[in-house]
Amino acid sequence: MMNLPEPVALIESLARADWGMVIVSTGGGSEAISHLLSAGGASRVVLEAIVPYATQAVDRLLGGPQEVYCSSRTARRLAIVGWQRACLLGTPAPQAVGVAVTAALRSQQPKRGPHRIFVAVQTLTATSVVTLCLEKDARSRPEEERLAAALLLQRIAVECLGNPAQAFDRPLLTGEHVQVERQNAPQAWQELLAGVRLGVGIETSGHGALAGVTGEHSLAEQHAPSAQQGLVAPGQLIFPGAFDPLHAGHRRMAEIAERILSQQVAYELSIVNVDKPLLDYCEMRTRAAQFTDRTLWLTSAASFLEKTALFPDSTFVMGSDTYTRLLELKYYGGSVEAATQAVRQIAEKARRIILFDRARDTACKNLARIDVPQQLQAITTAIPVEDFQSDISSTQLRR
Repeated sequence: MMNLPEPVALIESLARADWGMVIVSTGGGSEAISHLLSAGGASRVVLEAIVPYATQAVDRLLGGPQEVYCSSRTARRLAIVGWQRACLLGTPAPQAVGVAVTAALRSQQPKRGPHRIFVAVQTLTATSVVTLCLEKDARSRPEEERLAAALLLQRIAVECLGNPAQAFDRPLLTGEHVQVERQNAPQAWQELLAGVRLGVGIETSGHGALAGVTGEHSLAEQHAPSAQQGLVAPGQLIFPGAFDPLHAGHRRMAEIAERILSQQVAYELSIVNVDKPLLDYCEMRTRAAQFTDRTLWLTSAASFLEKTALFPDSTFVMGSDTYTRLLELKYYGGSVEAATQAVRQIAEKARRIILFDRARDTACKNLARIDVPQQLQAITTAIPVEDFQSDISSTQLRR
């Protein structure tokens, strides 16, 4: 069985670089944690290690069920949770690192799919994730565990100490190879993730969405430092959402809203979510790449009230499912008083809400059915079901 790298030297190097690390392991690779902690002084670097082995534990950590538990996306989500926890434990954002491994390895019950390992590393400057698919039943469980641990330790060394392009140097079988995905973050994205910037506006130049997001010449970024002044001039048409993915229903909503106001819509995507982890840089890039002909604002406005502050006196496009969430007490700490005050402030700050129905919802059919406060009804224009009805679900499209 292969040997793991000497832990003392790795810990000493990480400590000299002032890294503060949180490691999350599910499904495999946890041997790397005990290996690192066997070195004296490991507590200078490893702030916390989390092993959420049951799916319920992963769900709790990530704010809900995952579509695929052993995947690049889940590994990246776990890594950014680790990064957030490192920051909460007192590490400055530039020195914080979240590392996560999620694996499907050999077990007593044969796996239906391939044996695979995903390792993600999140720092302030980049998101990286590697994928390694293993030849099925070619190794014992301990051998696969050791390989997962070796890959995790190698990714820590590469992302925190070395060249990100450095190859995995452990012996692999024919047909096995490590796939690397890495997204370096522009300075503005780093400031957004660190919470020192409120928003970043992205416009494409018509050369394609991917170039618009990553290209040096086709990316126009707008910055605004003041929450009091907002990100843009008052009177915008803003369509907030997760857009995971952007689909035909979203485009139809934007088209109708633009026709009503004779004004071009700008999309808004918050990297902060009330219920879920921050968006990592790979996720930000993927979602931003969908917007080929309209401005997209990446913001840190998790709540709708925060959005009305960033986009003052603006009209907002909204689906009925989102609209009903404005009234859910769980988003206000269970406080009726806080919810009432938030709704009042929304009604004061937003010029208008254009509300669209989905086939299974009833918000547009009868606003009174969901007990909408009068001041919110006063700024809401409900689009009749016969003009727009969509039962398209982003969740269904991802499956």
